[in-house]
Amino acid sequence: MKFFVDTAEIDAIKELNDLGMVDGVTTNPSLIAKSGRDILEVTKEICDMVAGPVSAEVVALDAETMLAEGRKLAKIADNIAVKVPLTWAGLQTCKALSDEGTMVNVTLCFSANQALLAAKAGATFISPFIGRLDDINTDGLELIEDIRTIYDNYGFDTQILAASIRSANHMSECAKIGADVATAPPGVIKAMANHVLTDKGLAGFMADVEKAGIKIL
Repeated sequence: MKFFVDTAEIDAIKELNDLGMVDGVTTNPSLIAKSGRDILEVTKEICDMVAGPVSAEVVALDAETMLAEGRKLAKIADNIAVKVPLTWAGLQTCKALSDEGTMVNVTLCFSANQALLAAKAGATFISPFIGRLDDINTDGLELIEDIRTIYDNYGFDTQILAASIRSANHMSECAKIGADVATAPPGVIKAMANHVLTDKGLAGFMADVEKAGIKIL
């Protein structure tokens, strides 16, 4: 499973990228607004740092303006994936951009039917939002399973990009289901390294080291 990091914080991306934990980046206007910087400038800096796809989101709601914005974003770098919402206008934009050879990430997906439409429109990625479904007492992971089944049934090339990930458990469950990509905040990716028994074992080990006076340097 590929790891995309869901942030516009340059330092956080660099840290994970240097460790080989970043296969791509997802951004949105809200994330970039927190940095207080120009959206095009930040996106270009991220694209220069990361080899994989960098999702940059349109802000228009109508297809004509979405397409114009998408074409502008696509010119930032070759690894841009234009992010469009899963609306009818977004699907129209997805089809047009995909036909032009631009990667497209269709976001805000909450049903298997929506994911099927995005695949038919040529989406490179479909972004089902796990956490937001969990928030309304619906199993977000079940949606990932449904989309995986449908895409495998018909051989769609669209990659499942699990989004709105809130926990390390979400990450492991998405990997077991077979999501192609999971995008998560830096803190969630780092939390995957944590385990209470690792901490307990290390504490015991260090106590033995101190007791025995072991030194390497």
